[in-house]
Amino acid sequence: MMTLFNDTEIFTCRTGGKKIFDVPDADLLLIDNFFTKEESDQYYNILLHETKWQEYEMPMYDKVVTAPRMVSWYGNTNRSSRKPNLNWPTELLVIRERVENETQMNFNAVLLNLYRNGNDGVSWHSDKTDSSNKNMNIASVTFGETRLFRLRHKFLKHIPQIEIPLHHGTFLLMAGNTNTYWEHQVPKTARDVLPRINLTFRQVSLKQ
Repeated sequence: MMTLFNDTEIFTCRTGGKKIFDVPDADLLLIDNFFTKEESDQYYNILLHETKWQEYEMPMYDKVVTAPRMVSWYGNTNRSSRKPNLNWPTELLVIRERVENETQMNFNAVLLNLYRNGNDGVSWHSDKTDSSNKNMNIASVTFGETRLFRLRHKFLKHIPQIEIPLHHGTFLLMAGNTNTYWEHQVPKTARDVLPRINLTFRQVSLKQ
């Protein structure tokens, strides 16, 4: 199907500024318009067309299924069936530097997810960590279509779910105990949506 316009023309950035969420057992920071519209358009187009996207096989109950999204992994360690790319593209290095300057944290790996349309998503989960890095800090950057990001406390069921629309150029930091006590999802949607690219920068133990 021919595209008659540039996708990025209809992607919107929000100017809600910086927000810290006051919830138990979590350190959540949201920054809208972390990247400008022009920067976000540029990174979206480069990452969409130049990333070596691959399917990801994951266990589900008693079988192995193909995840409803495409992935790419850059870092210094193997992660299940994802083959690591050690040579980071210039764009990822620039984005990582911006993230590290904001957080004053160092990240040595990044998982890229491509949600191609509304049929792609990710179910409730907490990111897997090794025993030496239980409270892993995760810095997330979104380019492309706005998708809903939900969080729920694993144990305190009376706490309402958090719903965060992640817009073009938005930054979200999940730090401290967040990954230990909360799980998150990106639900599928019946709406006709364009692709979304999400980068999650991580701190992982190097494989010896």
